Amino acid sequence: MDKETVIVLAPDSFKESMTAKQACEAMQRGIHRVNPHVRCVHVPMADGGEGTMQSLVDATGGQIHMIPVRGPLGQEVQASLGIMGDGKTAVLEMASASGIGLVPVADRNPMAATTYGTGQLIHAALERGVEKILIGIGGSATNDGGAGALQALGGRLLDADGKELGPGGGELGKLARIDLTNLNPRLSNVQVEVACDVTNPLCGPEGASRVFGPQKGATQEMIELLDANLRHYAQRIKSQLGRDAAEVPGAGAAGGLGAGLMVFLNGTLKRGIEMVIEYTGLERKVQEADMVWTGEGSIDFQTQFGKTPLGVARVARRHQKPVVAFAGRIGDDIETLYAEGIDAIFGLMQGASTLENALKQGEKNMERVSENVMRLMMKLETSRMRI
Repeated sequence: MDKETVIVLAPDSFKESMTAKQACEAMQRGIHRVNPHVRCVHVPMADGGEGTMQSLVDATGGQIHMIPVRGPLGQEVQASLGIMGDGKTAVLEMASASGIGLVPVADRNPMAATTYGTGQLIHAALERGVEKILIGIGGSATNDGGAGALQALGGRLLDADGKELGPGGGELGKLARIDLTNLNPRLSNVQVEVACDVTNPLCGPEGASRVFGPQKGATQEMIELLDANLRHYAQRIKSQLGRDAAEVPGAGAAGGLGAGLMVFLNGTLKRGIEMVIEYTGLERKVQEADMVWTGEGSIDFQTQFGKTPLGVARVARRHQKPVVAFAGRIGDDIETLYAEGIDAIFGLMQGASTLENALKQGEKNMERVSENVMRLMMKLETSRMRI
């Protein structure tokens, strides 16, 4: 290859096997075994869900801080707060503070689970003087409409006797008055963006309680009460604050945290992959590259619905750059992805293997397959072969 070849490496994480950053490093090792002169531009990616904070911090040279917060059921947990490389942008995942993974299956109870810890994480970001906060809201244990987060930030939710509501969605039916007098004043100077890929409204048949409540431990009786409570909550917000968030697409995300962030923090909901593309500077890096490599743990028909490889491929297609994708598992019906900008898909598995062993060998397999792809590229280049 006569001129310097530039390859953008933009994979998602391979769950339980490699972080996105580790996948980038394994790709580069494989490439440099064949041609050490290729310049590899690392852009660790995510789709707005788990791993988004890590990817944005890694991609920008930022730092992660561990913050003690109140977990979904009141227990103390250590939650992660990322500060991106510009020092002015915080990124957090509500699942780190208020996620369903923090609650044993037998203890899950959306009537009592609170987003208070997520509010504490936001407060910690404000204390660091950031100008922008990016929040991923997937994987919640809660159904409190963001009430707990509001309380952690100084807002007060009062019943008819002027007493503060307790934690959880089960309390919202008592709400009589919303008092924002002591809401953290720093919020007025901070822009909040929310990674949200669901379009569910706050209440009703497609709302937070009915669609997501069962996986959080809600019985049918709980679901009816939680839905009614969120409707009451929305009515109080509308009558006292003049904000109607009940039917906004995405308001029902994370048990209604989407609505809470929109109303109380003036948050803007965005598709997760679009947010990550923006803040990693992927578009500019792809424009300056010769080709793009991406991937994630599984590539199949679901990849077309906003997953990382598709988002990366669409950026590359705009700039007419070839795209190679790697997957731990290649599923069915991937043909549609070729029309979206992915030119070739390579599996990482080497023969039959247990899942446990495949996960352990992820980096090694990524390095090996990357080397083989690079060997083919070099051969095509030296032979001037055109297909």
